[in-house]
Amino acid sequence: MEPPPVTRIVHVDMDAFFASVEQRDDPKLRGRPVVVGGSPDGRGVVAAASYEARRYGIRSAMPAARARRLCADAIFMRPRMDRYREVSRAIREVFHEVTDLVEPLSLDEAYLDVTANRLGEPLAGRVAQWIKARIRERLDLTASAGVGPSKLVAKIASDLEKPDGLVIIPPERVQAFL
Repeated sequence: MEPPPVTRIVHVDMDAFFASVEQRDDPKLRGRPVVVGGSPDGRGVVAAASYEARRYGIRSAMPAARARRLCADAIFMRPRMDRYREVSRAIREVFHEVTDLVEPLSLDEAYLDVTANRLGEPLAGRVAQWIKARIRERLDLTASAGVGPSKLVAKIASDLEKPDGLVIIPPERVQAFL
């Protein structure tokens, strides 16, 4: 009797999703510190910050007034949730080209079980590369991905080399990795 196949999970997390969509949709915003969220003149909160804004220490869930103090040149934008949902649906279409075993966590991240996949690819790292390339080609956005034998490992791995990263943790490295 053969042992069951090792589970292969890919966690895909879009890079600074709301801010990246804004920068993609308006080329004048590219390369600039963009903050999506509430007003810095009130009690607004940062929902997303571009990587240019993050260099100033701006992070999600930070008061927008503090973000303004950290970067006076930041461009503050109100969220366009309908637009983000539309882009999220297009990202999920890419996921479903690979597998039906997609578990969305939010608009900008999901777990995919690629143990068996429509690409017929046994290496989950190659599946993750394929997904990242399709998202870039079709949507002009970058994603980071983590690959591992469990959701926990894949999630932690996806955060390690942002933006546009790919970290693969094979089963024999899980204990050392954690």
